[in-house]
Amino acid sequence: MRGGAIVDATLISAPSSTKNAEKKRDPETHSVKKGNQWHFGMKCHTGVDAGSGFVHTVEATAANVHDVTVAAKLLREDDAVVYGDSAYLGIEKRKGIRNSPQLSAITYRINRRPGRLPKVSDSAIDWERYIENQKSSVRRKVEHPYRIVKNIFGFRKAV
Repeated sequence: MRGGAIVDATLISAPSSTKNAEKKRDPETHSVKKGNQWHFGMKCHTGVDAGSGFVHTVEATAANVHDVTVAAKLLREDDAVVYGDSAYLGIEKRKGIRNSPQLSAITYRINRRPGRLPKVSDSAIDWERYIENQKSSVRRKVEHPYRIVKNIFGFRKAV
């Protein structure tokens, strides 16, 4: 496993109820708004090898921690390129990345937000959307571990 990494995060929901023995919520969980819906729980950040799709790093944080703040922990020393979704925009500008000679040498291929792509006419070839599609086709490997954790292991909601 060497050459590149894919980083992503997913929400693991937890019950927000206080009907337990301590009459308290778990102090490690928080609420976060995703889209127009509020979620309560934790976030699982994952670093996956870009070639094989094997998970090499996992970090768990509260749900309200932004993805890009944990990204530096998900990278390896031998990574040459990193793929991520639009939550990781600006990762190369962060202080921890800029100050590290090893992390600043990495090529970051982060997907742009779809609303930021320019409009093109019907007859033109949309190269920018094609490039974003190619980045997404590499980045899709990071979604497979989440399917296993949520669907097979049953962690759609942590208890």
